[in-house]
Amino acid sequence: MGTFLLPSLLADSKPIDNPGVQLYTVRKEMLADAPGTLKALAKLGIRQIESAASEKGFYYGLAPKEIKAICTDLGMTLRSGHVGLDTKWTQTLDQAAESGQEYLICSSMPSSGQTVDNYKKVAEAFNKAGEEARQRNIKFGYHNHDYEFEKVDGIPLYEVLLKETDPALVHMELDLGWVLASGFDPLDYFKRFPGRFPLWHLKDMNLQTRQSTEFGKGGLPIKNLFKETSASGMRYYFIEQEEYSKTPMDALAHNLRYLKKL
Repeated sequence: MGTFLLPSLLADSKPIDNPGVQLYTVRKEMLADAPGTLKALAKLGIRQIESAASEKGFYYGLAPKEIKAICTDLGMTLRSGHVGLDTKWTQTLDQAAESGQEYLICSSMPSSGQTVDNYKKVAEAFNKAGEEARQRNIKFGYHNHDYEFEKVDGIPLYEVLLKETDPALVHMELDLGWVLASGFDPLDYFKRFPGRFPLWHLKDMNLQTRQSTEFGKGGLPIKNLFKETSASGMRYYFIEQEEYSKTPMDALAHNLRYLKKL
């Protein structure tokens, strides 16, 4: 296991009134009309944008500089993007640098195998990718789902990643909903791994169906989580919701109203 120094993240927490969104929440809308959808998000009060892969690429058919300019004109920042750590990694880095993104987040495990050895191998690849990203002034990170919390010898595999990656090179984006749905407590991870989670996916979860839902309708203790942003090292959070009672925009409007009441 490597020995690494924690970066100085604790003083950089952002307030609750700097909301972001993972664009997978509005994936169909972005493919149909990316500029119009970004404009609608800005009107709702979204300030931080995280992109995701689509059938039109990472920027929904827009050029990297084009989506950056649209976001800037609307008072938003293209802060992060979900990508794969694959054969197109160098091209992905180049595009992210062109777009001005601060973060590139690997959205899922780049190799299969629920073993400690595989997770150690992945951690080594993450450290390498983090160094390559840093050379372009980009922060590399990883976004969890639920399978990383499968235990081997009583230890969640996610903790192998935490212990084997350099915090200065690999910035964890904690999907709070999937942590909760996996039977774990995000607050416990903040306590045991302080400063490791500069990004959040703020996702409430229906624990019976294991599906995302509007804030306040699931089991995520949102208010308590925001009390611990310093322990987390949280700098930005992105609302993500894959299933909706009505429409994605209705869900986002509800979620933003919920946050304003906290």
